[in-house]
Amino acid sequence: MSLIIGIDPGSRMTGYGIISSHADKLTFLDAGTIRTDSSDMPTRIAQIFSGVCRIVQHYQKYSDEPMHAAIEQVFMATNPDSALKLGQARGAAIAALTAMNLSVSEYTARQIKQAVCGYGAADKEQVSAMVCRILLLDVVPQADAADGLACAICHAHSSHSMHKLLGNAALSGRSTSKKKGRWRLSEEDLLKLR
Repeated sequence: MSLIIGIDPGSRMTGYGIISSHADKLTFLDAGTIRTDSSDMPTRIAQIFSGVCRIVQHYQKYSDEPMHAAIEQVFMATNPDSALKLGQARGAAIAALTAMNLSVSEYTARQIKQAVCGYGAADKEQVSAMVCRILLLDVVPQADAADGLACAICHAHSSHSMHKLLGNAALSGRSTSKKKGRWRLSEEDLLKLR
């Protein structure tokens, strides 16, 4: 069993979602937003950093389970100023996660939507509805929190698929080579990934 925190970065509101993953079962633990209340960008960055640290510390304090982090990658916005602010907010969240000794996986918006909805161009309402179905939620979370949960679900599905793939490779005893476009993992590589 492990805990996964998903982050949807934003300079005004950074959404987060925390789930627990055990085999194929995902369980909702928490979701919310870190709101920044300043017009000063350095202050916003500090608020995002301390907010993410505080959330991770709380779950590390009360759980012995390993914790993983996933964050949405920056997309190219039409407004360069908005893209820069989003990148700074994302950097603050990544810095906080790594300061708390978490490994951070990054996913594109398309990968997240594909993992949650089965369709890479799904809209926010579809993502929120599927997050509620997957995690058996009675109440629809706020949009940024739902995006954070979707990011965590994407990581859980990706990790589960990788473990199945690695487990099957270990059982078949394949060695690393590239034949006809397919990669195979050696025992040494498998041990490094665990």
